[in-house]
Amino acid sequence: MSMTSLELNPFIMLDGQAEEAIAFYEKALGAQVLFKQKFGEAPDRDRNPVPEGSADRLAHSVLNVGGATLFVADFAASQSGREGNRVQICITAPDADHTRRIYEALLEEGQANFPLQPVHFSPAYGVVTDKFGVVFQVFTKRA
Repeated sequence: MSMTSLELNPFIMLDGQAEEAIAFYEKALGAQVLFKQKFGEAPDRDRNPVPEGSADRLAHSVLNVGGATLFVADFAASQSGREGNRVQICITAPDADHTRRIYEALLEEGQANFPLQPVHFSPAYGVVTDKFGVVFQVFTKRA
């Protein structure tokens, strides 16, 4: 499996404070917001209902900080941050098969937090905690 086509980005997960954190990173780090979407703005919310109390929470954002990419979002209201899952690593693979191989490899002796499946922003997306307790979000960009 070639790793040269992978993209790894830090992903900060917060409990309802993502908007506040983004404003802070804009001021403190000169971050530029490239993308933001709340749970309630997801295009497939009719098929995949928004978790109760989560519509106004930030589902995903992309920041540029000095040429580096940083993702920031809130947990759904039914989830919570705890030590070990607030900073995650997001792996972007070039295609769904590559994403599946990475997900399954990380799952060995680990735990599936969100099963690998198609979602509105990716043909293959899943979240796994590896055997060392590190949380990875693995996904394929839509073409």
